Amino acid sequence: MIALLTGIIAHKSPDHIILDVQGVGYRVHIPFSTYYELPEEGGVASLHIHTSVREDAILLYGFRTRPEKSFFQLLISVSGVGPKLARDILSNIQPGPLAQALSQGDLNKLSTIPGIGKKTAERLVLELKDKVAKLDLSSLPAADKRKIPGDDVADDVMSALLNLGYKDQHVRKVLAGLDAGGDVSVEGLLKQALKMLMK
Repeated sequence: MIALLTGIIAHKSPDHIILDVQGVGYRVHIPFSTYYELPEEGGVASLHIHTSVREDAILLYGFRTRPEKSFFQLLISVSGVGPKLARDILSNIQPGPLAQALSQGDLNKLSTIPGIGKKTAERLVLELKDKVAKLDLSSLPAADKRKIPGDDVADDVMSALLNLGYKDQHVRKVLAGLDAGGDVSVEGLLKQALKMLMK
């Protein structure tokens, strides 16, 4: 199984990257927390990899730190939570606040995450409440504040939100009401949009 990849970022988007490792391009699915920490295309990155093997595909999920990968693996250990949903959960809420919500049994906060209904939220709390206390989250990175250049910021944000399970019409409505002018970053616009969508 692939556990770590280091290479050049050939393509970067909010939900996946193509990592060129000595001429071989690996498509690696990533959460927003990892996206914010990556250099621009052409830069070198190392990702901790979880390899998901299905009957019809082998999928790679990448994380900047071991604690993020550990949290992801905790999430997929829960019945009914697959790798895509676990990635989407980490894209909607940072590991620190997620750990707090789980340890406090905050079902309301967990239920605002797309794809997480009340029953799944209850199951997450039941199965992970004690386990998250053992995770060392102190080394998790803060969101990167760098500006992402380009005119397609809104398109990247919309694509990411649709991949997270939000409805097209709802996403368009929210994006239309956000400040996407100037040198707004993908991170900034995503945070604005998620704040509106999770109300």
